[in-house]
Amino acid sequence: MQNTTNYSKIIAGTMTWGSWGKQLPTNEMIELINYCLEIGIHTFDHADIYGDYGTEADFGKAFIKSGIARSDIQLITKCGIQMGHCRNNNVAHYQYDADYIIWSAEQSLKNLQTDYLDLFLLHRPSPLMHPEEILAGIQKLLTDGKIKQFGVSNFTPAQTAMIDTALHVDANQVEFSLTHDNPMYDGTFNDCMANSRMAMSWSPLGTYFREENEQNHRIQKVMEDLKEKYNADESQLLLAFIMKHPVGVHPVVGTATKERLKASLEAVNINLELKDWFLLLEASKGEPIP
Repeated sequence: MQNTTNYSKIIAGTMTWGSWGKQLPTNEMIELINYCLEIGIHTFDHADIYGDYGTEADFGKAFIKSGIARSDIQLITKCGIQMGHCRNNNVAHYQYDADYIIWSAEQSLKNLQTDYLDLFLLHRPSPLMHPEEILAGIQKLLTDGKIKQFGVSNFTPAQTAMIDTALHVDANQVEFSLTHDNPMYDGTFNDCMANSRMAMSWSPLGTYFREENEQNHRIQKVMEDLKEKYNADESQLLLAFIMKHPVGVHPVVGTATKERLKASLEAVNINLELKDWFLLLEASKGEPIP
């Protein structure tokens, strides 16, 4: 259905690899990239803003020094967010004029030290975006071979449909997890399935490990039996939950820890039984499924 054959099922999210997280030196970043390839994760998700516009360049330096062939990996990045404390901006804002889209893509190409991007996303919707203006920038990048595919991130079905009037949207990356399941109900995944868009999930583990609340306590109780039944840990079951959706979601796993990357990839092989999937959903909702 979706054109996802080139992307690994689990995508390595790089947001915490640089100054916003682990601050990995070049040698450790090379090691982590190589490890991802060894276990079967060959798609890397970026955004220009990560690390205050610095993580792409950190990754690019490591990638070039690694000697890895460009054809062995896929690079995804995003544009459009102008942060308020960078680039002499006095206010945070979104920018999607054609010239900026082209400039931003070219900056990412330079930072990542590559000739093309496999997938280029508009990071968040702007109230002022216009499909024809976006078309002008993206079409130039596609024609010049600087990007292979175009998508969006955090867009509603209506916003995606508006952009789709000018050019086809190949992907949508949204927040999706057991504790944040809106895309299953607000039309986002229906839109992806109906229009052959790749669906990606950021924050695929949701709030489960971050917050102590009634929702997570309910889920924990169900997890106790499922962990033993599937011989899996909680993070793997959370990933298995979202990957069971027929849209074929690709989780973007934002960790720089080898063990967690490997465990995430192993979750691909967990096929939750239908009733177990609904047990988890019911625990999340806190009420019987209507």
